Amino acid sequence: MIMDYIVVHIEVRPFTEERAEIVLAEIEELGFESFSIEEPYLNAYIPKEEFSESALKAILSAYVTGEFKVSYTTELIMEQNWNALWESNFEPIVIDGLCTVRASHHKNLPPTKYTITIDPKMSFGTGHHQTTHLMMEGLLESGDAVKGLQVLDMGCGTGILAILAAKMGAKAPVHAIDIDHICFYSAKENAYENGVGEMIHVLCGDSSLLQASKYDLILANINRNILLEDMKTYARSLRPGGELFISGFYTEDVPMLLEEASKYSLEMVSSRERDRWSMVRLRSPIRKNN
Repeated sequence: MIMDYIVVHIEVRPFTEERAEIVLAEIEELGFESFSIEEPYLNAYIPKEEFSESALKAILSAYVTGEFKVSYTTELIMEQNWNALWESNFEPIVIDGLCTVRASHHKNLPPTKYTITIDPKMSFGTGHHQTTHLMMEGLLESGDAVKGLQVLDMGCGTGILAILAAKMGAKAPVHAIDIDHICFYSAKENAYENGVGEMIHVLCGDSSLLQASKYDLILANINRNILLEDMKTYARSLRPGGELFISGFYTEDVPMLLEEASKYSLEMVSSRERDRWSMVRLRSPIRKNN
């Protein structure tokens, strides 16, 4: 079935990621299926037939005065134009000389150790955003240490991190979880497109799906507020000595996240930065026998 989408570009002034997330929380019950934050905008995607501009206006009218203000414009994206839109803006990338990320229409690229084909459709995560790039660098830096690990990709989007972990030899099944059902289907499709569909178990839901002491490595590229809220759950879900890679936040947010992580005995192993975005690698303690 052909489905056209409305994209609402909500400008937040003055912009902070936290303010964009406040607006997101206010409007997500209106039927929006996906969101992206690109300073100074919160972009919200919804099927055309489900969009109610009057309902949106009613919520956003609260931001006429106060700490920050918002305004918005709308854009219609015909489904037949969506692929053309992202194809025209999606150039293949090579990360650390080891992993090529391409779309299915890219041909005759130089070989690298890993090649991942991503067709994002209405979900997000092609390796081009700084945070995804940082997470992939962290995985690639781990190298053979990923082999045999029980891995979770939390907030998986297109499934790109789960796919890379599977290709690097993580224990099957790699778990991939996203609360967005479009991301759920996109991750499943991309996993099979990359020949690792049987190695990745995709689930639709949130951190309540996580089991205690289940994972050796959790990859959580989400956003600061969700990471803060779910840090306890991530820590509980790691095996002793397990690691948590987090991204989706600015460098200035790192101290806040480290403070929260320390409450659950998670210690920083390393961090990296790209254009003001950060990724932090944390480790759970190894229990000592009495």
